[in-house]
Amino acid sequence: MRRTHYLVFLTVAAGFTAAGADDTAGRLENATVVFNTLAKSGHDIRREQITSADCIAVIPGFKKGAAVVGVGYGRGFISCRNDGNWSAPAAITLESGSLGVQFGGEEIDIVILSLDRERRLKLLADRFAIGSDASAAWGNGKSAHGDTNTKLLFFGRSKGTFVGFALDGATLKSDQSSDKALYSKKLTNHAIVEGGVPTPSVAEPFIATLAQASK
Repeated sequence: MRRTHYLVFLTVAAGFTAAGADDTAGRLENATVVFNTLAKSGHDIRREQITSADCIAVIPGFKKGAAVVGVGYGRGFISCRNDGNWSAPAAITLESGSLGVQFGGEEIDIVILSLDRERRLKLLADRFAIGSDASAAWGNGKSAHGDTNTKLLFFGRSKGTFVGFALDGATLKSDQSSDKALYSKKLTNHAIVEGGVPTPSVAEPFIATLAQASK
């Protein structure tokens, strides 16, 4: 049964990937708009949370699908602070799967704030599992662990309202095809964020938006 659930998850995730193609420039533009919207005064993310963040990830249009397994899939970008400046963005995917949960077709714009510098190495690894590598909470909803001091905060918006999903079991992974589209060569997310890689011109508005919001 568990193998069947896993195969369903892979099938749906593959469908999301094919449907989205690799429009890296378009996703960067959408990520900039999403972050601007959620970071505006009076919206979900407080300014002090942004200024305290070590890393920020944005996943525009995360898709929740209805299947035997409640699955979700999205592609976005992550940047971290280095010497007071935001790094070039590394591409990521976010996957979720919850046995027995029916989500229905829906899209969520997601912003993730990591407030813990010591967690960066894991966050930039090829695979980062919520619940085992770190606990997380919805900043505009209920904590997955009832832990109000969690250092990994998720913010989600869909059609102007808060929506969410069970964070345990969600996984952040590197998106190698988008990284290659941005940098024209194979790079790890750690190398991009920590290695002083120059920000591509197509990503400059996204990084400028993070910098402006975190002043």
